[in-house]
Amino acid sequence: MAQGTLIIGGFIMAKPLSISSHPSIHLAWRAYFEMTKPKVVALMLLTVLVGMCLAMPTILPVKPLVAGLLGIAMMAGSAAALNHLIDRRIDGMMARTYNRPLPKGRVSATRALLFAALLGSLGFVILYVFTNPLTAWLTFASLIGYALIYTAYLKRATPQNIVIGGLAGAMPPLLGWTAVTNQFHGHALLLVIIIFLWTPPHFWALAIHRRAEYAKVDIPMLPVTHGVEFTKTCILLYTILLAIACLLPVLVGMSGPLYFVCSSLLSTGFIYKAWQLKYQDCEGLAMQVFRFSIYHLMLLFMALLLDHYLWA
Repeated sequence: MAQGTLIIGGFIMAKPLSISSHPSIHLAWRAYFEMTKPKVVALMLLTVLVGMCLAMPTILPVKPLVAGLLGIAMMAGSAAALNHLIDRRIDGMMARTYNRPLPKGRVSATRALLFAALLGSLGFVILYVFTNPLTAWLTFASLIGYALIYTAYLKRATPQNIVIGGLAGAMPPLLGWTAVTNQFHGHALLLVIIIFLWTPPHFWALAIHRRAEYAKVDIPMLPVTHGVEFTKTCILLYTILLAIACLLPVLVGMSGPLYFVCSSLLSTGFIYKAWQLKYQDCEGLAMQVFRFSIYHLMLLFMALLLDHYLWA
């Protein structure tokens, strides 16, 4: 059994493991792992890694690389677990989330809180001791921004929730940069701007698809408060702003021709999908836009990475 399984299993089980208990431990491990939103964290870690690589003209130092990725991943998983905890009531009422561990009773609220606290605390200590205090405190601020300010307040308070709260989710490249340099830099902030502008069209496409469910649980997502057509217009305008922001690394000399070509193609594709959603909508297109946005961000940051090493 993997080390992580033993740690989490030891946290769940009050008695020594036995052969007969293995199935229940496996299910419990999966429930806690699911609460960390591993797919979201994996994409986030890609942006962290790119931030690290762009900050260094040479090979990355091993210690801040490993400790930075591990600590940031743990604190991001903690924030995700807190999101599951705070949203457990509405999650149980929505088709997309009703099968999550807390609504299904696979994890209790008390244990979810303890798990999030332990995971976040350990991640903070790793960052503080093995990277630097600046990265530790910035990551902690991001955790508070996402788990408490966005999830507990903004999400239920304003249709601009994802715009304002998106700043916390846009921080990972900056965290990667500070992890290896221990300082702010304008280039890192350009990467933050890109993710900040990417977040609204990414999430609003999903919100259009799930509009009825958000209305059911009284969450004021933009399609619920201002209508689907208005939201489609906002998505299209944001993809245009995003395309401009994606050119900034080239304009400041941070990236070269390879990234320019890739980002231009990706931006054109995103704008086209948003234009289709606005003027040629059909069943399932909103989810296509949502999925495309994920590939857009992933490929965009991979292009940044390739350009940094292949064109430099």
